[in-house]
Amino acid sequence: MTNLDIISDPICPWCYIGKANLDAAIASTGLDPFERNWRIFQLNPDMPAEGVDRQKYLEWKFGGPEKAREIYARIEGAASEAGLVVNFSKIKRTPNTLDAHRVILWSRSSGHQNALVNRLFKLYFEEGADISEHAILSEAAEEIGMDRPVVERLLAGDADRQMLLDEDRTAREMGVSGVPCFIIGGKYVVQGAQPPDTWAKVIRELVEAQNGLAQQEAQS
Repeated sequence: MTNLDIISDPICPWCYIGKANLDAAIASTGLDPFERNWRIFQLNPDMPAEGVDRQKYLEWKFGGPEKAREIYARIEGAASEAGLVVNFSKIKRTPNTLDAHRVILWSRSSGHQNALVNRLFKLYFEEGADISEHAILSEAAEEIGMDRPVVERLLAGDADRQMLLDEDRTAREMGVSGVPCFIIGGKYVVQGAQPPDTWAKVIRELVEAQNGLAQQEAQS
């Protein structure tokens, strides 16, 4: 298996689309050479802990509702093409995502990370849930098989908060300025929500290289 570090934020629509495109490529090829690790990136690192009203956020981020509608119409088209449902009208607040990233980190050790990331995407983009709320995060964790009391206890404290802030800062220092950003085997970078055909090509080439290496090792 090849490590695939996915730098993303669960309120990033292009990250949701990028995941769907990667999943589609894996399904179409019948090949999955990746050990996926979801890594932190906060679209809004200075977001207040309580989040902000979404309309105010759009005015700040895009200069007003008209520009936001233009941008999100393009996102909705890409999401539909990826087979996703997005309901931006249901989102009332743009949340701070640090606690969501903490739960994503904890889900890795129990093998639930992909399931949790997918659930958080759906909660935010389909249901308009505030994924900064501890009750929502704890329920999501329980739904995908994590130990809810443990998650609740960890969320009540500061476990791994500074480590994730440091990781976020390191990603920016490395030049990551937008997400999703996929790092293959610690060497190769695939930036953005690439279409399934692009991922299918990457996957086939990677599996071919892995098979060739295995044959060489078997012959040596």
